[in-house]
Amino acid sequence: MFLSQTLPLTVEGVSLNVAAIHREGALAPIVFLHGFGSTKEDYADIVLQPALAGRPFLAYDAPGCGESQCSDLSKISIPFLMQTALQVLAHFDIQRFHLVGHSMGGLTALMLAHHFPDRVLSFVDIEGNIAPEDCFLSRQINDYPSDDPETFFAAFIQRTRQAPAYASALYSASLRHKVRAGAVRGIFQSMVELSDNADLMSKFLGLKCPRLFMYGEQNAALSYLPHIEAEGVRLAPIPECGHFPMYSNPIAMWREIADFHKACQLD
Repeated sequence: MFLSQTLPLTVEGVSLNVAAIHREGALAPIVFLHGFGSTKEDYADIVLQPALAGRPFLAYDAPGCGESQCSDLSKISIPFLMQTALQVLAHFDIQRFHLVGHSMGGLTALMLAHHFPDRVLSFVDIEGNIAPEDCFLSRQINDYPSDDPETFFAAFIQRTRQAPAYASALYSASLRHKVRAGAVRGIFQSMVELSDNADLMSKFLGLKCPRLFMYGEQNAALSYLPHIEAEGVRLAPIPECGHFPMYSNPIAMWREIADFHKACQLD
C-alpha cells in the first residue's frame, strides 16, 4: 500500500499543487523522478516487489505533468524541477535518500545529486541525459520548430507514435493526458541546453555515490557506455526494451534496481 497526498508549494514565485505517492518506513527512502510524458505511477509497483518490501519511497508528478498543477507553465525547466524536488523533500523531511530518475527525471536527479552530493546515497539513472546524443526527444524542439505549443505537441505525439522503438506507440497514446502542452518548450529547451553545454558527463562521473546506468537494448549503441563502465558505473542493459523499461520490461527494471540496492548495502 502507499499513501497519496497533494502538496501546495511555491517555487520561484510560481504556485504549485504537487501530487505525490509515498510509503513510510525506517530505512532511507527511494525518491523516484519520472521522465517527460510519464507520471509517479510508473513507480507505484514498488509496493509489489518482494525484494524491496518495506523500503520507504516517494514519487510525485512534476509540475505540468500528471495530476500536479502549475500556475505558470512557461517557468518550468530542469532547474525549476530541481527546486521543486528540494521543496518536496523538505515537506517530507527527507535528508538522505536513494535516487532513481528516468530521462527528464534522470537529468533532474543528476543536477540534484551534483549540487547536494552528501544527501544522495545512490543513483539509478534510467537513460537520463549525460551527453548531447541523449536529446533524441528533447532536441525536436529545435528540429521541428513551431511558435504554437499545441501544434508542436500534436506533431511530436504523432512522430513518437510512429517511432520504431519498443513502447513508443504506447507512450504516445497518453502523452496528451500526462503533459500540458505549455510545459513542453521550457522543459525541452533546458534539457538541450544542459546536455550541450553543462558538461553533464563530468558531473555524473564526479558523483561519489554508487551509480547504475540503465538502458534499453535498442540503445546499446550509446557511445559513452564503455567509458562510464570503465569509470566505475554499473551498467544495466534491459532486454526487449528501448527508452522505457517501465513499459517494455518492468520485471527486468525492478530486478536491476533491487539487485543494485542490495549490492550497495548502505542502510
